[in-house]
Amino acid sequence: MNLDFSAEPLFSWYVLLLLVSGILMVAIGAVNFGGLSGGWRAFNVIAGVAFVGYGVYLGFIFEGGSYLILFKAFILPVVMIFNFARSFMGRSRTQPAQAPAPAEQNQVG
Repeated sequence: MNLDFSAEPLFSWYVLLLLVSGILMVAIGAVNFGGLSGGWRAFNVIAGVAFVGYGVYLGFIFEGGSYLILFKAFILPVVMIFNFARSFMGRSRTQPAQAPAPAEQNQVG
């Protein structure tokens, strides 16, 4: 395992952020809780799997040398979570609360 917060804190935090944001993005894409479109959900899952894959590679397989710090790893999850929250709030505003219908009375007359 390549995580050592005392020797390489930037690298270790970067790997941790990749894993956490990737898992969050996969979860948002997998669960249709916020009413995201199919395209956004697929994009969330694909990007999340890519982030988790790169985090696993850096954390467990990487032997040293140079690595790429993607600033999208910090920005993209925030944008995805914002989009999820926006679609969830928009969906909850468009669905009016329905009062229960009054029970029909059967009258024989």
